[in-house]
Amino acid sequence: MLHIAERLRAAPDSGARAPTRSAVTAADCGLLLLRITVGLVMAGHGCQKLFGIFGGNGLTATGKGFEALGYHPGTLFAVLGGLSEFLGGLGLALGLFTPLAAAALIAVMINAMVTVTAAHGLWAMHGGLEYTMCIAAVALAVAAVGPGRLSLDRPFRWGKGGWKEAGVALGLAGVGSAIVLSL
Repeated sequence: MLHIAERLRAAPDSGARAPTRSAVTAADCGLLLLRITVGLVMAGHGCQKLFGIFGGNGLTATGKGFEALGYHPGTLFAVLGGLSEFLGGLGLALGLFTPLAAAALIAVMINAMVTVTAAHGLWAMHGGLEYTMCIAAVALAVAAVGPGRLSLDRPFRWGKGGWKEAGVALGLAGVGSAIVLSL
């Protein structure tokens, strides 16, 4: 009798197995390509500010540029912007602490939109916000979708993406931007 009860509680073995996903899908590779491209471009952009490499002006000249935009002290804000781009870009490229990496990039892009690009309209050929808006949108989308299987965040809860992760990225970016813009 006990044997029958155990068999009734056990899942039936229909012989059919659920289809398994391949180890790596085209979507996984596409998301990796997107993360690496945008992340490394942004990390390089941060290096231009911080170290003067990749054709950048370096910290002193970037600080002067920030002061001309109304950020005082300019060097401090150049360091903050450069580090946000560098670390946020690396985090996005690696899929590491993705919501925080996205927040860093979105915050820098919001500041760039408010202080520089929005006044010039949409198109980048006129100095507009096309580029900054696209970077912010990509960072937010990656936070929402998650960094994918080919990321360092994969074993963590936030590595799956979702509304909460997107909200954290956007919320932190908004608060950070508001603080910087109010100083």
